[in-house]
Amino acid sequence: MCCRLLLPIVVLWSCLLFQSQAQSLYFPPPGNDWETIDPIADLNWCPDQLDTLKTFLDEKDTKAFIILKGGRIAVEWYFDGFTQDSLWYWASAGKSLTATLVGIARQEGYLGLDDPTTDYLGNGWTSCSMTDEEKITIRHQLTMTSGLDDKAGDADCTDPTCLECLADPGTRWAYHNAPYTLLDQVIAGATGTSINSFYNTYLGSKIGAGGLYLKVDYNNVFFSRPRDMARFGLLIQGKGTWDGVPVLSDTAYFQQMVNTSQDLNKSYGYLWWLNGKGQHMIPGLQLKFNQDIIPTAPDDLIAALGKNDQKVYVVPSQDLVVIRMGNSAGPVLPALSSFDSPLWERIGQLPCTTSTLPPATSDGGMFLVPNPAAGSVQIAGYEEGSSWQLFSLLGMEVSSGTLDMLQLSGLASGTYLLQVRSESGKTTMLRLQVR
Repeated sequence: MCCRLLLPIVVLWSCLLFQSQAQSLYFPPPGNDWETIDPIADLNWCPDQLDTLKTFLDEKDTKAFIILKGGRIAVEWYFDGFTQDSLWYWASAGKSLTATLVGIARQEGYLGLDDPTTDYLGNGWTSCSMTDEEKITIRHQLTMTSGLDDKAGDADCTDPTCLECLADPGTRWAYHNAPYTLLDQVIAGATGTSINSFYNTYLGSKIGAGGLYLKVDYNNVFFSRPRDMARFGLLIQGKGTWDGVPVLSDTAYFQQMVNTSQDLNKSYGYLWWLNGKGQHMIPGLQLKFNQDIIPTAPDDLIAALGKNDQKVYVVPSQDLVVIRMGNSAGPVLPALSSFDSPLWERIGQLPCTTSTLPPATSDGGMFLVPNPAAGSVQIAGYEEGSSWQLFSLLGMEVSSGTLDMLQLSGLASGTYLLQVRSESGKTTMLRLQVR
C-alpha cells in the first residue's frame, strides 16, 4: 500500500508541478537585473494557492521568500518592511556555503579532506590528547563526525577547553557547531587569507553575490541580501558552474557534498541536508528516524538549513530553488523544523491540477497519513497488539495508546517523535509534524 501511495506523488511532482522544464538554466548578470517568469501564465499555478502560500509565509514571520524556476524569478515576496536590499543572517544555512568554500580550497590545492585539522589550527586546538586530536580531519568536520562532545557545555564554544573527545572520529554523528565554525580558520590557515576575502575572490565575485561572515560570540555568521542567497542556491543547482564559468569545478567533491557522506546519518552530506534517504538524525539527539527529512518535498531536494528557519532549498529535477529568510516560524530549532513540511505541502498545491493523496512517510510498511497532520493521524501498517508513545523533542511523553489512530487535539504545532513497539519488541521511530 505504501508504494501505491508514494508513486503517484513522485510522478505528480515530476509531471505536473513544474512541467515546463527549461532547456538550460538562466543566470542573472551582476546587479539587480533578473529575468522573471509569470507563475500563473507560464507555470499554471493557481492564484488562490499563491495567495494561500503568501498568507502562510506572512503568518510565519517571514521576511523574504523567493522561488526560482530555471533560474528566473517566479515568486519574490517581502514582508514587514523588508526589501531586496535588506541584510539578514543565514545562521546554520551558512554551513553549506562554508562546505562549498572548502571544496574550492581543495580544488585550488590548498588542502585535502583527509588532512588532520592540526595541520591548519596547530596542536592543542582541543583538550584531547595529541594522539586523539590528530585523528580528527577536515572530512570529519564536514560530516559532523569529529567525535568531539557536543554536550560538554556550550556547543558553540571553540576554546580548546570546550572541545573534549567523546568517541573516535567517524563513529558518532552529532550536530556540533564548534568543529564546523573552526573550518573558517582551517580555510584561512590553508590559504593565507581571511574567510571573507576567500569568499569574495573565489565565489561571491564570480556569481555576483555580496555578503560577509561576521563574528557573533563564538560563531561566524554569514549575512547577505535575499537575492545573494538565491544566487548561491542557483550556483548549486548549476552543479558548481555559473553561466558556463566553473566556480566549484571539482565534480567529485560536489557529488560527495550533496550525497550521503557517512553511514550514521544518511540525510547528511558535507554540511548539506538531503531529502529522500528514508532515514535521518536530528540535532541534539542520538536517535535515527526511518523517514525522509521533509516528507512533502521531492526526493532529490537538498537543503541548507539554519536556526529560525533560514532556508535554501534546491531541487535539481524541477529546476527549482527556494529561499526563505525571517524570524522563527515556530519553536526555535537549529536546522530541521516544523516549518519545512507545511511549506512544501503548500508549494505542492500551487499547480491548478495536483494530487489529492496525502503525503506518507514509510518505514518498512509503516507510515503516517497525513503528515503533517491536524486533528488526527493514522498509523498505516500498524500491527495488532502494538503500542505507541508520543514524545516532544525534549523527550517528554505527551500521550500513548494502542490504537492505530492518534488524536492530536490540544497539541501545540511542532515536531513530535512517535515510537511504535510491536508485540515482538520491534521498535520503530517516526517523526510527526503537527499543524
